Amino acid sequence: MSPLAILGMPTEGWLSLLVTAAVFAGLQISRGGSTDLLFAGGLVAVVVLGVIPPESALAGFANPAVLMIGALFIVAAGLRGTGVLDAIGHRLLGTALDARGALVRLSVAVAGISAFVNNTPVVAMFVPTVIDWCRRRGVSPSRLLIPLSYLAILGGTCTLVGTSTNIVVNGLLQDEHAARADGDPAFRRQLRGMSLFEIGWVGLPCTVVGALYLLLIGRRRLPDRTELIERLDEQRREYLVEMLVRDDCRLIGQTVERAGLRHLRGLFLIEIDRDGEILTPVAPEDVIRAGDRLVFTGVVTTIVDLVKIPGLVPAGDIAYEIHPAQRGARRLSEAVVSSSSPLVGRTVREAGFRRLYNAAVVAVHRNGARLPSKVGEVVLEVGDTLLLQTRAGFPDQFRHSADFFLVADVEGSEPRRSDRAWLAGALVAGLIGWLGASTALGAGSMPGLALAALAVAGLMVVSRCLSMAEARAAVDLQVLVTIACALGLGHALTESGAAGAIAQGLVGAVGSSHPYVLLAAMYLLALVFTELITNVAVAAMLFPLAVATAAASGLSPRPFVMAVALAASLSFVTPVGYQTNLMVMGPGGYKPRDYFRVGWPLGLLLAVVAVALIPQVWPFGL
Repeated sequence: MSPLAILGMPTEGWLSLLVTAAVFAGLQISRGGSTDLLFAGGLVAVVVLGVIPPESALAGFANPAVLMIGALFIVAAGLRGTGVLDAIGHRLLGTALDARGALVRLSVAVAGISAFVNNTPVVAMFVPTVIDWCRRRGVSPSRLLIPLSYLAILGGTCTLVGTSTNIVVNGLLQDEHAARADGDPAFRRQLRGMSLFEIGWVGLPCTVVGALYLLLIGRRRLPDRTELIERLDEQRREYLVEMLVRDDCRLIGQTVERAGLRHLRGLFLIEIDRDGEILTPVAPEDVIRAGDRLVFTGVVTTIVDLVKIPGLVPAGDIAYEIHPAQRGARRLSEAVVSSSSPLVGRTVREAGFRRLYNAAVVAVHRNGARLPSKVGEVVLEVGDTLLLQTRAGFPDQFRHSADFFLVADVEGSEPRRSDRAWLAGALVAGLIGWLGASTALGAGSMPGLALAALAVAGLMVVSRCLSMAEARAAVDLQVLVTIACALGLGHALTESGAAGAIAQGLVGAVGSSHPYVLLAAMYLLALVFTELITNVAVAAMLFPLAVATAAASGLSPRPFVMAVALAASLSFVTPVGYQTNLMVMGPGGYKPRDYFRVGWPLGLLLAVVAVALIPQVWPFGL
C-alpha cells in the first residue's frame, strides 16, 4: 500500500492526529507549562470532537498500571524514610575520593536498584546523597547528576518494574491480548504480558554498554561548574557540636578515614572524648569505639548529615532523642537568643533547656568564632544561634516568643525511621519475590501485580515506615494524570483508525520484506518523540502503531512493542524526554545543550545495540 493511503483516514482519525500534534506542539512551546494539563486538555478535546466516548477516554484512570506506579512511589518513599537508601549511599560514596571513583560506584548501585525500584523516586532519593558527597569532597554536582539520571534510566530497562514505561506497556499488552480473543492465535500469543526479567535480555546489555560509555567517554563531556561548589557553601554558619557514638552505630570499628569523617567539607572533627581521655588532633587511623564523644565544628548542612546517621546522636541531652521512635518525631530548628531571654548568662546545662522548651541544644554558633567549650558548658549570650532538636511545630510555637529573635526549621533535617529499615527492606524484597514468582508461573496479570504493590505500600504505612501524610505526598499526581490521559489519547489513535492508517503507510514505504528497517524506523520514531515529550506518553500512544505495523506486515508484534518500550525509556538527548533528566537539571546547574553533548552519542550507540539484539530475543516470525 502506498504511504498516501493515510489520506483515506476517516475524519475521526484526522481529528485524533491533529489533537495529538497540538499536545506535542504545546509541550514544545510552553516548556514551563503543566504536562498533565496539556494531556488532559487533549483528552477532553477528542471526547468533545466525538472521536471516542467518555468511557474510553477515562479508562486510563482505572488502568492497573497507573495504580501500580502510584503504589511504587509510596514503596520508594518508605525506603527513603527509613534510611535504607541513606545507608546505601553512605556505603557507596563514603570512601570515593574523586568524581571518577564515585561514578564507578554509582554505576553498579543505581542501575541495580533502579531495576527493581521505579527509577524516578530512586533519582529523587540519590540526588541529596550525591550533592552531600560533592559538598564534602569539593566536587561540582554537574560531574555526577546527569550520569545519575542516565544510570537510573538504564537500570529501569532491565526488569518489568524498573520504569513506568515497562509497566504501562505490559498493561497494554495484556489488554490487547484479551481484546483479540477471536483473532489469529499465533499473533495473539505474541501479545502476552511480560515476565519480570524478559525485557532485561536487551535492557541489561544496553545498561552495560551505557555505563561503560559514561565511565570512558561521557564523563569527559560533562560540564564542570565550579560555581555550584560555592553555592553549596553559601551557609557558612559554623557550630560546635558533640555527637555520642551509641552501641548500635554503624561507624564502630571503622577508622576516621574509613567512616568518611576525615574529608567532610565544611565540618572538622576537633577531638574524640573517650572516657575522659581526649584524642586531639584526631588522626585518620584512629578507630571509632562505642561511647566515644566526637566533637565537631562545622556548617549546619553537614551537621544535618551527622544527625541522620543511625546510632550517632547529639550528646547535649541524650535522654531526649535516643529512642528511634521518639527521634522520628524530631526536627532540627535554629533559634537566635534575644536580649530578654532567661538563657543569657547561663550555660546550656544550667538553663534546663529541655524543661523550658521541650527541645535539646545540639550545637551553638557565635559570630563565626569557634567556641572552645563543649555544648553543655557554653555560657549563652545575646545573638547566639542555637541548633535545636525539637518537635514538629516548634517554630510556630515560639516564633513570637520574647526569648528568641528568630526561630526557623532547618531544611532537609527530617529524621529517618532507622529502626524500621530492616522491615522496609524485607517488604520490598517480598514484593520483588512476589512479582518474579507470579510472572514466572504465568499468573502475573496487571491487576494482580498492582494489588501486590498496593498491599506493600499499605504495609509500609501500617508498619510506620512512613506516615499517611508522607505516603500521600510521595504520590506524584502529575505523572499519574499524564499517564492516564496519554492512555486515553492512545485509545483515540487506535479507535479512530489513525494508528492503522499510519502503520499501513509505513509498511507501504518500507516494505514488509525489510523487517529490520521497519523495526529501526519504529525505534527511531519512538526515540525522537520521547526526546520531545514524556516517555510514558510516547509508549502509550505508539503501542497501537507498533501492533498495527506488525499486523500490516504479517510479522510478530512483540519485537516492535519491545522496541517502543526500550526507545521510550532510553532518552538522553533532552531534559524533557525523561522525568529524571528534569529532576537533576536544577541541582546540577545544567543547560539543555549539556544533555545533547553527553546524550546523543549514547542514544545512537544504544539504538544500534537495541535494534541488533531485539530480533535475536523476539524473532519476527509468528
